[in-house]
Amino acid sequence: MNNLVIRNATIVTPLGKHAKCGDEMSKLFTMANGAIAITEGKIAYCGSDATLPEKYLSVQYETIDAEGRVVLPGFVDSHTHLIFGGYRPDEFEWRLKGDSYMSIMERGGGIQSTVNATHEESSEALRDKAQWFIDRMVDMGVTTVEAKSGYGLDTQSEIKMLDVIDSLANDPEQKLRVVATFLGAHAVPKEYKGRTGEYVDLMIREMLPAVKGKAEFCDIFTEKNVFEIEDSRRFLKAARDAGFKLKLHADEIVTLGGAELAAELGAVSADHLLHVSDEGIKRMAESGTVATLLPLTAFALKEPFAPARKFIDAGAAVALATDLNPGSCFSGSIPLTIALACIYMNMTIEETITALTLNGAAALDLAAETGSLETGKSGDIVILEFNNYRMLPYYVGMNCVKTVVSKGRIVAQN
Repeated sequence: MNNLVIRNATIVTPLGKHAKCGDEMSKLFTMANGAIAITEGKIAYCGSDATLPEKYLSVQYETIDAEGRVVLPGFVDSHTHLIFGGYRPDEFEWRLKGDSYMSIMERGGGIQSTVNATHEESSEALRDKAQWFIDRMVDMGVTTVEAKSGYGLDTQSEIKMLDVIDSLANDPEQKLRVVATFLGAHAVPKEYKGRTGEYVDLMIREMLPAVKGKAEFCDIFTEKNVFEIEDSRRFLKAARDAGFKLKLHADEIVTLGGAELAAELGAVSADHLLHVSDEGIKRMAESGTVATLLPLTAFALKEPFAPARKFIDAGAAVALATDLNPGSCFSGSIPLTIALACIYMNMTIEETITALTLNGAAALDLAAETGSLETGKSGDIVILEFNNYRMLPYYVGMNCVKTVVSKGRIVAQN
């Protein structure tokens, strides 16, 4: 029945059902000697242990004594490329020797390399690999993860990837919530080289109707020499008209105007944003589009980090995610994400917690359901090893998570 009580807890959480913007990101509710009761997977009580109603002390509830440890909302990893065939360690070595991400992509490596491997790999193999990653994500406190397609680049293969995501999401034994995003516009397939507009036509005419109902979100890699602004606008408008919520890979390699486009179209999030313009930041703050920043990718590519402080100081909502993928960022490390955000992006630990919980949920349009410890929300909870949440960046790159609860069920004990 997923009935659980956590007692003697140091509760730390943002509050609300919408993304926190600007200065609000630093405001966390904290309570020592707290308790949380979860009934049938949802939080039924969150408050003082001293006033915990007796009905939650019955044998129908499993009890955890947190022993004063910090209890947080479960982490939300709102940007991953979880489903893929093969690996690309050779390309990582090439980048270490000075090759750029785009130069590798232009000579047939990069995304196309993974597309080839994904075509060859069975659905069962793709699913098993993805579940392996999910199990490790859960150990680091992730209770909601987004998973993109995008290594198919043809209708049949994109459907294959989305069906794998669906099988993960609807597995009754699954340890976390899985959210599907269609990313057929991840790259221009080799057979459409020089004919980007025709590939966009194909996606609008054939792919969007075929994947409707298999993904909630539609994403596009808006980048110079990939899908530039006009093609991106045309595709995203068609996706919006078809009922998809919108996301963008924006301004990752060069300043192109992806952030401005995301704001114009009312996208739920724009992601990466390493080279966002000041005007793009301003417009995203005004539109409410969540800025999902991916410090692991900047770190792995040896690129400047996204300007988190500029976004927050402009009153925007910032989320953090890992960008787990086989090419530019082969890591799903929540601990390293936290460390990089605090040390190199100048985010406070309070802002970082909000970015990985409530704002991550908002980047998936789930802030009303998860991302904070409040009555009525999903029982998605992380218990740390420590009684001080400031240990998260201080214990650099190391996992501080002791226990993970997803929808009221204990899914990890480290």
